[in-house]
Amino acid sequence: MTTRQRSTSSSTDPPVRREVVLGVDTHGEVHVAAVISPLGKIQGTESFPATAAGYRQLLVWARKRGTVRRAGVEGTGTFGAGLSRYLLAQDVQVYEVNRPDRSARRLLGKSDPLDAQAAARAVLSGRARARAKTGDGPVHSARMFKLAKVSAVKARTQAINQLKAVLVIADPALRERLSSLGNAELFRTCARLGLRDGGGDDDAVTQATHMTLSMLAQRIEQLTGQIDELNRRLTRLVERHAPQLLVPVGIGPDSAVTLLITMGDNPERLNTEASFAALCGVSPVEYSSGRRSTRRLNHGGDRQANAALHRIVFTRLRHDPRTQAYYERRTQEGKTRREIIRCLKRYAAREVFNLVRPVSRTPAL
Repeated sequence: MTTRQRSTSSSTDPPVRREVVLGVDTHGEVHVAAVISPLGKIQGTESFPATAAGYRQLLVWARKRGTVRRAGVEGTGTFGAGLSRYLLAQDVQVYEVNRPDRSARRLLGKSDPLDAQAAARAVLSGRARARAKTGDGPVHSARMFKLAKVSAVKARTQAINQLKAVLVIADPALRERLSSLGNAELFRTCARLGLRDGGGDDDAVTQATHMTLSMLAQRIEQLTGQIDELNRRLTRLVERHAPQLLVPVGIGPDSAVTLLITMGDNPERLNTEASFAALCGVSPVEYSSGRRSTRRLNHGGDRQANAALHRIVFTRLRHDPRTQAYYERRTQEGKTRREIIRCLKRYAAREVFNLVRPVSRTPAL
């Protein structure tokens, strides 16, 4: 009786579904997905449109082959951003996967199904450990504002250079009248230049010069207004969502925004401060051969975050007595300036990480 009951209950239990790993090679119009088993066997490969409906179809297709808890996606910050956000919303852990290296492609060939399978195998083997950013919060908004600001700054710099290049070849009288003005007054004066009446070739050249200077100056003023507005929005965003970053010496709104963008809206994806330091390119890299063992600078990572940490360190060297004392102490120990700066950048990265994602605190210096 007991045996029969145990046999009956086991036969009615739902079958346990095995876990599978999803890999996706992303493109602008089409995503190619592959599913592999825990033993690396290919369960299927299929293409789906890069649309909201296509994301749903992709996940339904993958789940028919097993339980999907992990996915490796190429380009989670570009073509795969939308898919990554959808998978994360469906409780699937998404890992950023780098494209296969050239040696692997020479041996195996290059195709979208192969790249999708390689993405899944990278997650299965543990080579892909970087969790994708969620891209659904204030930090992603900051990233959009920062993108617009960088573009506006570049365009304004180009317009300023062009305006000053036109002044070099302008009529001597005009050049002498404008050469003594500061930038702000120069742009206001040029913006008010209008067409002059008259005929002849000389007047035509003068009119063209005045119009060009006026248009360039108006463009500069417009871009300056956009940059100021974006700076205000970025500052408000940091003050609202991460005000603690503005407390330490040397961290301004621009540097804080840059470092927040590097961490993403889900900083818990970074397990330790060492992972954040590596992401910023401030972790030392072992460099040894034979009996020689040393460390060198990390030339990888997010170079914008690295530059932000560089600005923080040099601001502290000018204004922070604690950092200045540390610099003097390490100099007396025989460390070079480059080595001390490298250490200070690592300490700054640790401090930022602990402020954004509190863990066991370590003294900054």
